[in-house]
Amino acid sequence: MAYKSVLSVVTSAGQVPLAIAGAARVALANDGHLDVLSLGVDRTQVGYAYVGSGAIMMQVALERAEGEARELEGTVKAALAKEGAGLRSATEAAVAQLGALSDLVAQRARFADLVVLPRPYGKDQGAEAEAVAEAAMFEGQAPVLVLPETGLISAAPKRVVIAWNQSREALNAVRHALPFLKAAEMVDITVVDPPSHGPERSDPGGMLCQMLVRHGVKAEVSVLAKTLPRVSDVLARHVVDRDAGLMVMGAYGHSRFREAILGGATRNMLEQAKVPVLMAH
Repeated sequence: MAYKSVLSVVTSAGQVPLAIAGAARVALANDGHLDVLSLGVDRTQVGYAYVGSGAIMMQVALERAEGEARELEGTVKAALAKEGAGLRSATEAAVAQLGALSDLVAQRARFADLVVLPRPYGKDQGAEAEAVAEAAMFEGQAPVLVLPETGLISAAPKRVVIAWNQSREALNAVRHALPFLKAAEMVDITVVDPPSHGPERSDPGGMLCQMLVRHGVKAEVSVLAKTLPRVSDVLARHVVDRDAGLMVMGAYGHSRFREAILGGATRNMLEQAKVPVLMAH
């Protein structure tokens, strides 16, 4: 398995350098193809309009979003040109309303082996950044590599930490992360406060470790106590202690009016992670 189809979605010019550099690095390392969607977002939420004015407001908003999409695509093409002739890539510009971008992003994500996105939180990020990440993971059912402000330093991190809690989501993330795991020098399966009852009560992380070793992964298990208020805090500290270059974990959400809202542990991890985080639902 390799990441032959890599997708990135950008909604603002500030995201472009980090997203393109990281996604291009993964595509080149896997001899893959990079597709970039430049998304112009109509952020207007018209609650009411006087007779005759509604259509004008919608037209103006649409034209503004189309202009943003074209500018974004130009910025993306310039960034791709800097990555060299060896990168196979394609760009596409599209427009969507904030409440309807999920379907568009999910449709593209379903046909990608990996989606590479900047962290959806920060001073320059709008609501559309989180909506894009959620659409790719929950509706597109694609693994998403979320990049911190420092970007992706290496397409083959030497040390990887897996946040393991025996869940379907965590196992799905591990399966999607296999290209990274097989290339790593050390993979740490990290279990925080394992339950005293359950299938792994006598050997937390043991079955996963066995599965990965059979794939040629150099894996080991760390069982940690919850010595900090949040599990995400323990994991973040462990990533630093292990000098890891990648975190792998399941993405958890809660249904709300057909929208997937990133759960507390997932959001906390993304907000504080200093390394790329590969997530899947």
